[in-house]
Amino acid sequence: MRTSRKPDTILALDVGAKRIGVARAHLEAAFPRPLMTLDNPKSFVADIVRLVDSENAAAVVIGLPRGMQGQETAQTAAVQEFGGILAGQLAVPLHWTDEAVTSEKAEAELKRRGKPYVKGDIDALAATYILEDYLREHPRPAEGLTRGQDG
Repeated sequence: MRTSRKPDTILALDVGAKRIGVARAHLEAAFPRPLMTLDNPKSFVADIVRLVDSENAAAVVIGLPRGMQGQETAQTAAVQEFGGILAGQLAVPLHWTDEAVTSEKAEAELKRRGKPYVKGDIDALAATYILEDYLREHPRPAEGLTRGQDG
């Protein structure tokens, strides 16, 4: 159940078949950070709906994967299908942004840090990069979040 306070965050998702990385940013500060990794495909939608409520989110951004030449792939279709299902359950807008090589960038960053990490850490950091890209393209996210889905 949504609280009565005004939504003040935005969530981003790096959607995979086995895991979903989640990042969060406050609408005013717009500084994304990894939040968590969901790892139960059977409850992905319900888990995200609960997160939207608990994080007081104004919107959700999903990274849209494409092939190296920008073409749609089987993963693109799978993520679009998941997004369609999720959008039907959300009480907030769903937005899309390109997720070009975010997982590769995240893994390279984690390797550079020289500390142990698991695959879920890559997914959550990739979601952070997705949210950074979205916020760079939409520098005033609070102004457009009630307008609905965008591409």
